[in-house]
Amino acid sequence: MATYLYRLGRFAFRRRRLVVLVWLGLLAAGVVGTVTMASLTPAAFSIPGTESQRAGNLLQERFPQAGANSATARIVFRAPNGGKLSDPASRSLLSATIQRLAAAPEVRTASDPFGSRGISADGTIGYSQVSYRVPAKEVTPQARDAIRAAIEPAKTGGLTVEYGGDAMTETEAPHLTEIIGFGVAAVVLLITFGSAVAAVLPLLSAIIGVGIGVTAIGTASGFFDVASTTSVLALMLGLAVSIDYALFIVSRYRQELLQGLEPEEAAGRAVGTAGSAVVFAGLTVVIALSGLSMVGIPFLTQMGLAAAFTVVVAVAVALTFLPAMLAIVGPRILGGRTSVEATRTVGRRWVDFVTRRPVAVLVTACLGLGALAIPALDLQLGLTNDSTAKPGTSQRAAYDLLSTGFGPGFNGPLLVVVDAADAKVAADNTAATVRALPHVTAVGTPILNPAGDTAVLTVIPAAGPSDPQTAELVHAIRDLPGTEVSVTGATAVTIDVSGKLGSALAPYLLLVVGLAFLLLMLVFRSVVIPLKATLGFLLTIAATFGALVAIFQWGWLAGLFGIEGQTGPILSMLPIFLIGVVFGLAMDYQIFLVTRMREARADGATPLDSVVEGFSQSARVVTAAAVIMIAVFAGFLLSGEMMFRELGFGLAVAVALDAFVVRLSIVPAVMALLGRAAWWLPRRLDRLLPAVDVEGAKLNGQAGAS
Repeated sequence: MATYLYRLGRFAFRRRRLVVLVWLGLLAAGVVGTVTMASLTPAAFSIPGTESQRAGNLLQERFPQAGANSATARIVFRAPNGGKLSDPASRSLLSATIQRLAAAPEVRTASDPFGSRGISADGTIGYSQVSYRVPAKEVTPQARDAIRAAIEPAKTGGLTVEYGGDAMTETEAPHLTEIIGFGVAAVVLLITFGSAVAAVLPLLSAIIGVGIGVTAIGTASGFFDVASTTSVLALMLGLAVSIDYALFIVSRYRQELLQGLEPEEAAGRAVGTAGSAVVFAGLTVVIALSGLSMVGIPFLTQMGLAAAFTVVVAVAVALTFLPAMLAIVGPRILGGRTSVEATRTVGRRWVDFVTRRPVAVLVTACLGLGALAIPALDLQLGLTNDSTAKPGTSQRAAYDLLSTGFGPGFNGPLLVVVDAADAKVAADNTAATVRALPHVTAVGTPILNPAGDTAVLTVIPAAGPSDPQTAELVHAIRDLPGTEVSVTGATAVTIDVSGKLGSALAPYLLLVVGLAFLLLMLVFRSVVIPLKATLGFLLTIAATFGALVAIFQWGWLAGLFGIEGQTGPILSMLPIFLIGVVFGLAMDYQIFLVTRMREARADGATPLDSVVEGFSQSARVVTAAAVIMIAVFAGFLLSGEMMFRELGFGLAVAVALDAFVVRLSIVPAVMALLGRAAWWLPRRLDRLLPAVDVEGAKLNGQAGAS
């Protein structure tokens, strides 16, 4: 491996202009393709194979007028203090508003609260259900503006009027969150290298790599149905790993130059050694992201594969574009330095401390991570809805008004679909049976399709959408004997998503961890080190889940993170997403750190000296890489989408814990305790595994020959 990459690095160094032009050409092609062909659409959420999806498909096929896949909006009215909606003035305002709503663009119907049982028991709160002819993703901004204009006269007349529903959900203008990470990265790189030229190269590599990755996704959307959120994870991860991978290679190149090697030889050795670690680190991330496709949710599959593609591009850019740029900038990369630092660095002092007190460091770190993981025992999963909308928004106000007037379950209605030859009789029987079930507040009158073989009835649970009682009710309805009954609707979809993700978690972990374990065993030629790396990852992910629950579910420090009044269940897909991404990133630091220890070991150092030497060589760069990743991910806390806020927070916390607690504290402590046993590999297995030479041992002879 190291030999091939060594030759690639030297080739790119010599043919610098050709290599740079090829990458710039690919970027230009991607930009042109995105501008001319991009057709990103709002995320279409589907979960093939679940009952809620099958019920929705059945309604679309037999009962399209039911609008199962169409957008809806709820306009909620509240009478002035001391009055009721049935008062003449209020009723007149309400009726005029309903007429304007019905005439709005793309609207099919707008229900009258007085004719559809849409008035609360005390007569102060009512709602109109607005149904559209198109799905939510096709509702135009002009149509949403028409709804706002339609309700304005009623608000002026003294009614409180709020709106909610998927038809009124807008994608907020994106914050330039990547600018924050980019700015922090520039500062960290400048401090790390002490040279503006050296600091610019990783940033330039990131621009090329992420630019090609994201524009390729945009171009692909002209041929395939690609959700608009697909590129977000690609941008987030691509930016972080592009800078980190370039950071490791540039750092190694500078070390080789300062040790007296010629620039071309130094570039070859940097790509052969640090580049080998980059390849295997990138491969672990790609395995983890690609494995998301086995979950069976198209939305996750798209995001995982798009991000994996961007990581592949980032690796290729680091191995070719970067050495070409090193040739172009020449000796300016050193920033005036002429020799290797002889001072005792912070990294050296820390590893000396850890290796002198390995048991104390190990116990303290594990206890700290264990304590942080305790809140994860209360982890609750769900999908975002208006209950977590920002306080003060109309969506949140409408949700709260409906809960007040009609009960918490009103915001999570269940659509019960009855499939029978005589649907009327079957639906009436089903309605009577459902009314007798626990946790049911109301059951609507069945609505039949023209053919009379399908009926729909609305069930209002007694508890809210995220309450376990509602999940019990869904399962109880699905278990009714004798009739073909299925349940769909947003609440049922949430329950099905959680179930599907839960059942996929164990196989996904087995696949990702198993493949990565084999990869690490191949890289380090040890059984113990991959096992230690995996156990460290489990500590990291448990503590990360604990932090997520404490902040986003319990509301600790909610004001600090700008989520006051928005706490609730953790997004259903976040755990499996975090597991995949964090595992890949955790193995990055494991590979970068332990590779230098193995390199020192291959050069004849004792087990303890190899830990100290390898840590001292890599700690500064690993620290800088971790700070950059944390900054990139933390920037997404400014996103308007709760999913990306939770994902950004989770990734930032996970990187901080994994880099500083697990890799820079627990790893050297365990390596010092195990000594020679850390590198144990059964002889038979040693003969079976191919030699990949990640540490570049064969390059010594290569250098002499050259």
